Amino acid sequence: MDIVYPPEAEEFRAYVRQVLAEELPADWAGVGAIADRAEALAFYESWRAVLARRGLLGVTWPVEYGGAGLSALHQVVVAEELTRAGAPTGGISDMVSIKMIGNILLLWGTEEQKKHFVPRILSNEHIWCQGFSEPEAGSDLAGLRTRAVLDGDEWVINGQKIWTSQAHRANWIFVLARTDPDASKHRGISFLLVPVDQPGVQVRPIRTMNGDSDFCEVFFDDARTAADLVLGPVNGGWKVAKSLLGFERGEEASTMPILFRAELDRLIELAQERGVAQDPVIRQRLAWCHCRVEAMRHLGYRVLTQYLKGGTPGPESSVLKLFWSEYHQAVTSLALEILGPDALAPEGRGPLRTLRTDDPGVPPGSTGSWTGTYLNARAGTIYAGASEVQRNILAETVLGLPREPAVA
Repeated sequence: MDIVYPPEAEEFRAYVRQVLAEELPADWAGVGAIADRAEALAFYESWRAVLARRGLLGVTWPVEYGGAGLSALHQVVVAEELTRAGAPTGGISDMVSIKMIGNILLLWGTEEQKKHFVPRILSNEHIWCQGFSEPEAGSDLAGLRTRAVLDGDEWVINGQKIWTSQAHRANWIFVLARTDPDASKHRGISFLLVPVDQPGVQVRPIRTMNGDSDFCEVFFDDARTAADLVLGPVNGGWKVAKSLLGFERGEEASTMPILFRAELDRLIELAQERGVAQDPVIRQRLAWCHCRVEAMRHLGYRVLTQYLKGGTPGPESSVLKLFWSEYHQAVTSLALEILGPDALAPEGRGPLRTLRTDDPGVPPGSTGSWTGTYLNARAGTIYAGASEVQRNILAETVLGLPREPAVA
């Protein structure tokens, strides 16, 4: 593990800080401090345009496709500095558009696919969502039922996806579909690029318990996409899908501990405001949270070091996922206990993001933020690999335990 950044990374960090000083408002306290939800969402999109103009989107992408042609370490520096400043690292949908499909296109796409799609992702002309999970194929993704049949020069797609984040804002979706029904479970699946704006695709937002509708159902009824809009080989989509993991968990190993540290600092302030900071039980639980955040930071350095060396996610990625998701349920539960009855009638806007912590800069006493984050944290042990799946991975790859018997 190496936590010392080389001189060229620190020089680039100075440039990123200069951009922040020049582009953020003088009284900037973090996007979480913007009380009006519509105004905060508008800031996300306007800030995305700033990042694109200053060359801080697609930092590692080749220059010929609109990127900056820099290293993975430069991308981590961007993410770290934006996170510390309480500024978004992109638009609301860029977790999918840039981190997922943009990087996967560069890894697996044909030259024609790269030239067509990558610049349009950077310009925000194309906004993407992820069509993986289905009603009976979530953690067991390879059990998916959505099918695609080649009809001349087009794929015809029928089926359903669920828990599709931001699908109501997207105009493209990447879809795992079964293209060879006779192949074994993990084979016969293809990775298709599908336009959303067509009669055969229907998007239905799902209202969740936090009152938002950022998740959606997506139905395909003879939806169509061009025959050449397959990423990777036909019937080889499972391998393409697995390669998403590295892009999901690389820079996040560095930035997540920053977000969780800022959240814990807000919780300590809340305890002080509510006069319970000296309560021995509360102090013990806050100390427990502090130890977990510090352990997360050092584990993140291990994952980050492997990522920067070009390695694929190893068992430590599963450890980190288990660690932060289960920690986050505990820390948000503590927040609601400190709030007491006020948590039953939350005030102030809830989180804009459904994943992990609220945005930095939220006032410590915002009951709307704490209750919304608490509800979002319930899903943390399910998405991006359920806790049960992560424990199976660790049991098999680290402890060498036998695999569970396959169900016939």
